[in-house]
Amino acid sequence: MSEESSTGVVDNAERQRFELPVQGRIAFADYRTRPGLVLIDHVETPVELRGGGVAAQLMQGLLEIVRARGLKIVPLCPYADAYIRRHANYQDLLG
Repeated sequence: MSEESSTGVVDNAERQRFELPVQGRIAFADYRTRPGLVLIDHVETPVELRGGGVAAQLMQGLLEIVRARGLKIVPLCPYADAYIRRHANYQDLLG
């Protein structure tokens, strides 16, 4: 299932990662699924794109997709965890 968020994030289910193409590069968040849950293992932004809000855009987009699917999220990655805890509008997604 290919689904795109308003931020341009897509779910590459075959590779089990959410992807955000930016300037010919791809920021991504690796995930695993459990019934009703999406576990975010790792978020990575290419070095040349860091510091420009790309990781935040990736998180916003993947959280939109998770919400639209009626799932909860388990942020195992420290960045993903910190992002969700800083944004009250996503804390209802914590599983």
